[in-house]
Amino acid sequence: MHKTVTGLMVASALALAGCGESQGDRAISGAGIGAAGGALFGAVVPGASPLIGALLGGAGGAAIGALTTKDQIDLGKPVWRRGEPASAANVKGVQSNLAALGYNPGPIDGVAGAQTRNAVSQYQRDNGLAVDGRLTPDLAQNLSAKTQGQQATAPGR
Repeated sequence: MHKTVTGLMVASALALAGCGESQGDRAISGAGIGAAGGALFGAVVPGASPLIGALLGGAGGAAIGALTTKDQIDLGKPVWRRGEPASAANVKGVQSNLAALGYNPGPIDGVAGAQTRNAVSQYQRDNGLAVDGRLTPDLAQNLSAKTQGQQATAPGR
C-alpha cells in the first residue's frame, strides 16, 4: 500500500507539474499538486503527518515543476491562469456582438458587469455552450462568427 501511494504521488507530480507555459507556472502548479499529494499521503500512512507530507510534497512538486521545460511536458495554461480578465476593448466587442444578436448586455462600456455576464450566460444557454457567464476568447470568437453569419444572411446583402 505504502509503495502504491508513493508511486501514484510521484507519477501525478511528474505529470501534472507540467501545468503551465512558463517555468514559474510549472513550479507553482507543481508545488500545489505536490502539497495536496503529500497531505493525502500523510493522512493515509500510519504514523505520517499530513502537514509534513504537504510541506515535503510541495517542495518536491515545486522542484519538479521548475526543472521541467515546456518541451518535456506541456499541459497548457494552469487552471489558476485561465481566468485572466478580458481587456476593455474585448469586452466592448463582446457587448456589441451580444446586442447585435438581440441580447441585453447593458451599456457597451467595456465593463463586464452583471448585465453583461447575464447576457453571456443566456447566449451560452441558447447556443448549447457551457454556461459560466465568463468572457473568454472562445466566447468572443463564437459571438463574432455568429454576428458575421447573421450579417451575411441579412436581406439586401
